Amino acid sequence: MADWPYNTAQWKRLRLLKLGADPMCEPCVDAGRITLANTVDHVVPVSTGGPAFPSLDGLTSMCASCHSQKTARGVEAGAVRTTRKLQPRKGCDANGNPLDPAHPWAGKSLRAAPLKTDSPLNPQLVSRRRG
Repeated sequence: MADWPYNTAQWKRLRLLKLGADPMCEPCVDAGRITLANTVDHVVPVSTGGPAFPSLDGLTSMCASCHSQKTARGVEAGAVRTTRKLQPRKGCDANGNPLDPAHPWAGKSLRAAPLKTDSPLNPQLVSRRRG
């Protein structure tokens, strides 16, 4: 983090302002987890032409884990991955919904079907068989 713009006083002030405004990791909050943020990430990377000192809406508060995962999926990963599309986020939120909005199950209700009364998985039936 020693390269411009990250070594400037202006960035350090902007980073502290963003962490003060949004102290929780935004991707973790989206996934239903509570994690303190310690990193500020550009929504549009500086390396792809994004502004070095954007408004707070152009920044994302993140924990180190989420920032590492985002960087590994994105164009910041280097020449090996720049020809690929942005890799989807893996996992699901606290309600079991996929984090990737392009996932085939995104937005669908995933309710478990009720157990049939003659099902071997029915706890009442299992206890009667054992008894």
